[in-house]
Amino acid sequence: MKTVYDIQQLLKRYGTFIYTGDRLGDLELMEMELDELYQLKFVQMKDYQQAKMLLKKEKRLIMDKRGE
Repeated sequence: MKTVYDIQQLLKRYGTFIYTGDRLGDLELMEMELDELYQLKFVQMKDYQQAKMLLKKEKRLIMDKRGE
């Protein structure tokens, strides 16, 4: 997983489409869905860890831009 788009494609494979219009909200929802897929053993640990790190990085970038 190298981009948020890759994570979206992973989630799409399991029928999850996320778009709320709020980028930070989208990332948080993706993180929750990813957690659930991992707990149910649909996602391998390597992919899960990469996706979680990427989502955290993206969330941090957005919060830094907003000044939060």
